[in-house]
Amino acid sequence: MQTVDWSILEYDIWQVYLAKTEKGLCYVGSPGQSFQDLGSWMQKHFSTAKLIENPVALKPYMQELQEYFQGDRRSFSFPADVNGTPFQQEIWAALKQIPYGMTCSYSDIAQLIQRPAAVRAVGTAIGANPVLITVPCHRVIGKNGAITGYRGGTEMKQYLLQLEAKYRGNDLPT
Repeated sequence: MQTVDWSILEYDIWQVYLAKTEKGLCYVGSPGQSFQDLGSWMQKHFSTAKLIENPVALKPYMQELQEYFQGDRRSFSFPADVNGTPFQQEIWAALKQIPYGMTCSYSDIAQLIQRPAAVRAVGTAIGANPVLITVPCHRVIGKNGAITGYRGGTEMKQYLLQLEAKYRGNDLPT
């Protein structure tokens, strides 16, 4: 039987659930979500897996996320185990191309994947991203510069954008 390890990452005022499979990080939750939300997500994506609390297994992931929040990390070295449609996978790969501290619009992503008419579908795929922060969907904003929807909430999205803007000029390894 497959197992999925989980733990809670605490940073500042936020607590978010993290989960990983043997292949890598599979879930980064939103502030304010409950354990039942994680369970519901598991039922949908890993219905036969056993969910096990295991902070030790999540420690390397939590370490890199803490480094990111402290401005000491711009990218992540750990593997991810994200399941999605081929279109979602294409969008999530495109999101990883947005440089740290920079933003682009939904239409920019649609152009990048050479599907300029797919702006709404791009937004839907971005909303399905299971690993917030590590696949940087927070870097996608409205064409007019507005902070638009985010699974983690617009407060978290604004915070992440401000965090990256603050540390963007630091000479850190990527």
